[in-house]
Amino acid sequence: MNFIKKYFGDLFITTRFYGGLLVCICLFFVSFYFFALVSIATIIFFALIIFCAADYAFLFFTKKNIAAKRFTAGRLSNGDENKIELFVKNEFSFSVNINIIDELPEQFQERKWKKHLRLKRKQSGKIKYYLRPLQRGEYYFGSIHLFVTSPLGLFCRRFTSDAEETIHVYPSFMQLYKYELLSNAIIQNESGSRRMRKIGQSMEFEQIKEYITGDDIRTLNWKASARKGNLMVNNFMDERSQQVYCIIDKGRLMKMPFAGLTLLDYAINSCLVLSNICLKKQDRVGVITFSNTIGSVLAADRKPVQKENILELLYNQTTHFLESDFEMLYMQIRHHIRNRSLIILYTNFESLSGLNRQIDYLRSIASHHLLLVIFFENTELEKLTTSHADNVEEIYIKTIAEKFAFEKRLIAKELMKYGILSLLTSPQKLTVNVINKYLELKSRQAI
Repeated sequence: MNFIKKYFGDLFITTRFYGGLLVCICLFFVSFYFFALVSIATIIFFALIIFCAADYAFLFFTKKNIAAKRFTAGRLSNGDENKIELFVKNEFSFSVNINIIDELPEQFQERKWKKHLRLKRKQSGKIKYYLRPLQRGEYYFGSIHLFVTSPLGLFCRRFTSDAEETIHVYPSFMQLYKYELLSNAIIQNESGSRRMRKIGQSMEFEQIKEYITGDDIRTLNWKASARKGNLMVNNFMDERSQQVYCIIDKGRLMKMPFAGLTLLDYAINSCLVLSNICLKKQDRVGVITFSNTIGSVLAADRKPVQKENILELLYNQTTHFLESDFEMLYMQIRHHIRNRSLIILYTNFESLSGLNRQIDYLRSIASHHLLLVIFFENTELEKLTTSHADNVEEIYIKTIAEKFAFEKRLIAKELMKYGILSLLTSPQKLTVNVINKYLELKSRQAI
């Protein structure tokens, strides 16, 4: 069986062989009417046989082979373009044409992936491509199949490189580098960058230094000035070690997809980036997930390992298809969060009645903590509201879409009426808007 598999199982016939065979058949057919062509057809036929034998010998009766290896990162970033590289080495003593098929994970549903590479003798080549996963979890990469043809191109031999591996797809950690510069006091928006006007002054003492022109005279330390004989001022710095909790709703409304990702994925990616910014601001960050039951709970901390802990916690979170229990959430917050904190709640409300069922619990949470409720615009509705209506049916659809879009704005006003901070944002702009809001609250010392 191994003999058959080695010498026949990996053998494939190319179109060039069929083309040569078709030429021979046509010549023999024509020679039936023109006898003088019989010898020419016979010579070409035997030449084809000789070339086939030579091509087969080049590909199979040799100890040389073609090797391929896949290089990937240890983990992939969800929703981002991840680079994959294939290295191929030609050990034959002649040039080869290679069609490469990489067995991609089933999550991509890619059935026509194929790359072509031409290598000279003893030459190595590299192929680079990108994959954009749209869900977290384990991704299984299979073998790499190489279909090699010699310069004659009559037969093709398959080489299979054992490159099976399982790669974990984590929340979008690539965005950590993208928003790294937002960890300072600069707010970025689509039209440019502007520096936030800082309201008030932090009262966390740092040091006493000599007065220089431009220092705030309100910070003069008269006792230190009297002892030193020169004017001395107090230096203050931003307050640190404030608690920030990101709470992610995993209820059925967070399953809605936009641009291939669910709202839960957008919330998880945003939570990861925001946690990194908070840690750079020396704040303590914690994460809680919930649906109809409490999910994962990670206590607030600012240790360097906290970012990795958050990444591991968010890695395997999935949506539950039940109504979220905000009463249970309130009880868990009272149990786990003792000190006043900034609570950033990622959730979604599609109607004012849906908010009214939970408003009492949100008000109870806001009475003990600074609560920021983040919910999402329906970008599909925006397309309908801005489209042109040509008939009665389209006018009806556009009116209903405008009604739902207006109800989203009413939800924000309803939350504001009870003193609850809110942020209505599109999924694509979620991360930058949340960071802007956090830095704004930080500069106002609202936490």
